[in-house]
Amino acid sequence: MWPPRWPRAAGDSQSEEPLDELEYQRTASATQGLSVPSAMIDLHSHVLHGIDDGPETIEGSVELARAAVATGTRVLVATPHVSWSYPNDADTIAELVDQLNARLHAEEIELEIVAGAEIAMTRLVDMREEELSRLSLGSGPFLLVEPPFAPAVTGLDMLVFDLQRQGHEILIAHPERCPAFHREPEMLREFVNEGILTSITAGSLVGRFGGEVRRFALTMAREGMIHNVTSDTHDPVKRPPGVAAELRQAGLEPIQDWLTEQVPAAILSGAEIPSRPDVELPGIEPKPRTWWRRRP
Repeated sequence: MWPPRWPRAAGDSQSEEPLDELEYQRTASATQGLSVPSAMIDLHSHVLHGIDDGPETIEGSVELARAAVATGTRVLVATPHVSWSYPNDADTIAELVDQLNARLHAEEIELEIVAGAEIAMTRLVDMREEELSRLSLGSGPFLLVEPPFAPAVTGLDMLVFDLQRQGHEILIAHPERCPAFHREPEMLREFVNEGILTSITAGSLVGRFGGEVRRFALTMAREGMIHNVTSDTHDPVKRPPGVAAELRQAGLEPIQDWLTEQVPAAILSGAEIPSRPDVELPGIEPKPRTWWRRRP
């Protein structure tokens, strides 16, 4: 449930583009010694064990949790895939979240796991409204929705807007990795103009999913179309937690708190989404026009 117990210290699984290893190594070198935030909220993770393409055991979940704490994460939202390949449900997710929170508490690991889900758009049409609502992020109104990894998707906009008309708030998972948005960026702009939020993967900003994805993510940043950045972590090594280094490398460090604390807190609680700070973003300008408007 949200709000969490704050610590004392304050889909279908799709193939990914090859890593740009040279660029990744340059990023790692440039960000060594970076100070990490102290209360980051990571809205997208695959920390639960044995349920999708995350850890296979609860020991793996604990290891991933420790790595998340080391990056400054204090709240980690468990968002296992809900797709045809991983037909998970709210009851199973809630049970595993309780198990992991109990284990972390017993080991004095200062991390709160919050229930959520990454819902494949292909599953939305057959899900009951009650189940859909129980898969929201925390106790808020937002659903984390995963777009298809296909170059063209017929009716994608109709599906999203129908979901919106049903009263759900929508957070689109890693739109920078969706070929349909690369093909039709105006559809993504329309979504943002209609109050739909976007959540990109930090690794996309530094080429971890290839150069084309990186360029698209940075274009989104220039146009003010990014509202949240997450780790989308699956394990401590290949898909590690944390976003601070990537934000710094991409020139988004001035709005790091907004992207990783203020907006996520509002999403989990259902509060008004705070306006983006009016600060300069080195390497990202020109400043975006109106970046988001709430539906009447």
